[in-house]
Amino acid sequence: MHARSRRTAGAAAMSALALTLAACGSGDAADAAGTTDDGAAELSGTLAGSGASSQEAAVQGWIAGFTELNPGVTVTYDPTGSGTGREQFLNGTVQFAGSDAPLDADELELATERCYGGEAIELPLYISPIAVVYHLPSVDTEHLNLTPETLAGIFAGDITSWDDPAIAETNPGVALPDLGIIPVNRSDDSGTTENFTEYLAAAAPDAWPHGAVETWPLSGTQSGAQTSGMIDVVSGAEGTIGYVDASRAGGLGTVAVGVGDEFVPFSPEAAAAVVDVSPPADGATDLQLTIELARDTEEAGTYPIVLVSYSIACSRYETEEEAAAVAGYLTYVASEEGQERASSPDVAGSAPISADLRERVTAALGQIAAAG
Repeated sequence: MHARSRRTAGAAAMSALALTLAACGSGDAADAAGTTDDGAAELSGTLAGSGASSQEAAVQGWIAGFTELNPGVTVTYDPTGSGTGREQFLNGTVQFAGSDAPLDADELELATERCYGGEAIELPLYISPIAVVYHLPSVDTEHLNLTPETLAGIFAGDITSWDDPAIAETNPGVALPDLGIIPVNRSDDSGTTENFTEYLAAAAPDAWPHGAVETWPLSGTQSGAQTSGMIDVVSGAEGTIGYVDASRAGGLGTVAVGVGDEFVPFSPEAAAAVVDVSPPADGATDLQLTIELARDTEEAGTYPIVLVSYSIACSRYETEEEAAAVAGYLTYVASEEGQERASSPDVAGSAPISADLRERVTAALGQIAAAG
């Protein structure tokens, strides 16, 4: 898309946002933001976000695209991890957060005070497979095929050698080394860990008895802080295996996971496919668009180790300028242009949200206004 076309599209989106915000009555964030000659909202201010490191590459792309269209707004994002991001959002340190897991019941209650009597808005705007990555330079194969039970056994510490019969059985003809397996996990509270262990618990409950957890449940393991730390540890020794947002897999080996009678490697298309067959989560609302991922699906062509990362914001902010800037930024993130930017392999390689989901996201963003 040419720069002029992008600016036109962005102005149209901001104009629509201004009309939506204007409908909020006393919470008219558009008036404080001002307007340009073509009627689009002229956004201003400073927005700070923090949270999921899985989103980092996409967020940097979104910030670049948004500020290109809205130079009056400065947006920053600190990839502190999902747990810290939610904590900083709830204590008012940042205006928005990224999280690979939705807010729990206690956090939703805290959000009422943080959001000036409003509600938390949870929008699944980043959809990406979680790649199971390994470092085996001597193994010459595009992917290693692993069943859910084998994966769970590896990370539970019950399968300890790369030439174990459970691995050899699903990889005929592959010369597997007589080498110890070194499972690597995140050392910080991580939504990626929660998504990964949620998959293990759903797809192989007998082999993974630890449930879905944000903090790794086993002691004495190799670990790395945040996504970059995980990549460093996996890359640093032969025989390692870990789990990362697929955009950061780089040149490491990756696993094709067993789904029904086939083995499916990660891809944006396969990640989007599992989201399409997944129902809304219990308690989902028009503002909290949370999803119950079908981790144990046997649907052909789906990759169930998927991360749906949420953008978390408030339905009420202290000032009209702040409300308009947050709504404007997230409107860009959800737009076709924003989603296409993040889906580029040079940015994050994520899966764009569907048109239906974009419509529901836009409706939720239309509820953002100033308090009072």
